[in-house]
Amino acid sequence: MSEPVKPVIRSMDAAPSNPVPGTRGASIQILLGPDEGAPNYVTRRFTIEPGGRIPAHRHDTIEHEQVVLEGEMVLGLDADAVTVHAGDCVLIPAGVAHWYENRGDVPVRFLCIVPKTQAYQTEWLEPLIE
Repeated sequence: MSEPVKPVIRSMDAAPSNPVPGTRGASIQILLGPDEGAPNYVTRRFTIEPGGRIPAHRHDTIEHEQVVLEGEMVLGLDADAVTVHAGDCVLIPAGVAHWYENRGDVPVRFLCIVPKTQAYQTEWLEPLIE
C-alpha cells in the first residue's frame, strides 16, 4: 500500500528558475511536481521577458491550463493570434499548436498546469531560437 500524499506549501520564489531551451528570454520554474510529491499534475510558472518568444510547438496528448499572472502577451493558437492579459485563463487542448511572444515593456508571468506523465513530448513547428 502506498503512502498517502502529504500537503505541500511552497513559496513560488523558492523554486529555481531555469532558461527554457530553444527560446528567447523565457524561463521556467517547477512550482509543484514529482519532487514535491504531486501525484497527478505539474504546476509551472513561466516568465517571458520583453522581446521574449517561445516558438510554435504542440503536444499531441497533453492539454495545458494557464493563468496569466502579470503582463500581456500575444499567444498563437493554431492559425489565430490573441492578446492575453493578467487575469486571463487559457485552455490549450492537446494537439493545438501554440506560441508565446512578449511584445510589451514588462515581463509576463503565467502559470501552466499540465498532467504528470512520462509521455510528455513536444513537436517544434518552427526553428528553435539559439
